[in-house]
Amino acid sequence: MEYMFAFNKILSSLLMPFSIGLFLILFGIIFLFKRKIQKAKAFLIIGIIWTMIISHSSFANLLLAPLENSYPKLQSVPEHAKYIVFLGGDMENRGWEVLKQYNKIHGAKIITSGYEGRGSTPEAIRTAAIIKDAGIIGEDILIYPKPKDTREEAKNIKNILRNERFILVTSAYHMQRAMIIFESEGMKPIPAPTDFLIKDSDTAISLPDGYSLQKTEKAWHEYLGIFWAKIVNLLVD
Repeated sequence: MEYMFAFNKILSSLLMPFSIGLFLILFGIIFLFKRKIQKAKAFLIIGIIWTMIISHSSFANLLLAPLENSYPKLQSVPEHAKYIVFLGGDMENRGWEVLKQYNKIHGAKIITSGYEGRGSTPEAIRTAAIIKDAGIIGEDILIYPKPKDTREEAKNIKNILRNERFILVTSAYHMQRAMIIFESEGMKPIPAPTDFLIKDSDTAISLPDGYSLQKTEKAWHEYLGIFWAKIVNLLVD
């Protein structure tokens, strides 16, 4: 399982837009050293143009729009939903949505999940500590520090929620994949998307920039994840 997780991480990294751009430029440099000038020019030009395109806000937003428009913001508190599943530890966006929904529901419980990743403390534990500092009592927080990805999170959380309806809070661009995975486990999530990356201030008249590249990478990662989630569901069925 550990090897498969590492393999998936490496493979997805190699298939990301920026990696593709680097490979194109690398091939161009290799052909340049081999004095195959025409091939070198072709790969270098394509690589540079590709990198400029994926780093532009228009392209990033084009990829993000279908993901972020999948589900609207959660405006009213659904009946009989007492649990709030907090995917990820981003307190600036997802965290505030969790706290907002928690304060609307009497007797609500918050579930945090996530392994340590590159750090030494699991994300679920770090997140729990932050929301405790925000005023949430410890008895209302359930911590799952082992899951490494969304599917593992769904399988673990299913043990406690079973058929109960619950509010699922994650970034808008990740919600479509999360819903596919949680629903495939027979669970009943209510989407509460937040952390929308497309802004009203975005304009087509702009230069390529790192933030737009980051948005492209996130959207691309989600499309790969959605494709893989559907493949896994077909194999399981």
